[in-house]
Amino acid sequence: MSKNIFLFSGQGSQYPGMGKELLALYPTAEAIYECAGDVLGMDLKRLCFEGTEEQLAQTKVSQPAIFTTSLVALEAMKQNGITFEAVAGHSLGEYAAMVAAGVVTMEDGYRLIKHRAAAMQECAEQQDGAMCAVLGMEAEEIAKVCESVDGYVVPVNYNSPAQTAVAGETAAIEQATAKFAELGKKCVRLAVSAAFHSKLMQPAADAFLPSIQDIPFSKPTVNFYSNVTGGVLTDFSDMPHYLAKHLVSPVRFVDEMNGMNQAGFEYFIELGPNKVLTGLVKKTLKGSNAYNVENEKTLQKLLEKMNG
Repeated sequence: MSKNIFLFSGQGSQYPGMGKELLALYPTAEAIYECAGDVLGMDLKRLCFEGTEEQLAQTKVSQPAIFTTSLVALEAMKQNGITFEAVAGHSLGEYAAMVAAGVVTMEDGYRLIKHRAAAMQECAEQQDGAMCAVLGMEAEEIAKVCESVDGYVVPVNYNSPAQTAVAGETAAIEQATAKFAELGKKCVRLAVSAAFHSKLMQPAADAFLPSIQDIPFSKPTVNFYSNVTGGVLTDFSDMPHYLAKHLVSPVRFVDEMNGMNQAGFEYFIELGPNKVLTGLVKKTLKGSNAYNVENEKTLQKLLEKMNG
């Protein structure tokens, strides 16, 4: 038996039609969409399959839509008997990871997402924040450029040795982007509506925390890698505070990947729309077996490799 870790996609990886092929293959996943509708009061299946890019880009839609598609891919893994020894998620992805590891039920996962997306959407509408990914530059050098800019901009997502995302006030982001361009470095604006994982999200964290106090959390059944600590999370005694802190803390994904590598995982399997995390793993851990599962083709590719 191979040693597998399941990775779960973050915000920005959504696209129209996501999850449709997997649901056709595994009708048992219909229960996931029904649960989403019951908790959220929206037709998430229709939004995932028929929604426009603009509709799906709204935080209150994209977060539950990506979460749902990740759970549908997880169902495909279960139906094929593919087991896992650990989980990790990138930002929003930690919520699907919590469901996979038994930290929360699927219903409570949707409740968490409902409150999180609402708090983040409201915060985004009341501020002028943005994010961009800086390519081909050391994180320490990126931090120095951010410090030299008027206004607030900071590194927040340590995605790979060659990619760090910065977040801050839109004007400060534009200044930083110009400075990176002068240094010959490429910046890519991210399709998000606010400065996620920065102090600008503190109003969202403050609104989110009291809304999730009554949700029960359990210890995970497998190791759970944390964006906040950059390693395996060991303290699950106060998850509401952890999740509120998560909103304003950097995503230490490079540290997580290095820890996973040291733990000896053979297959890194990304569940959810697109293959952002698969790309980050391949760039960071050379020669690793990284696969994404989002449709029939990607699922077959993984199954052929694992059964070969």
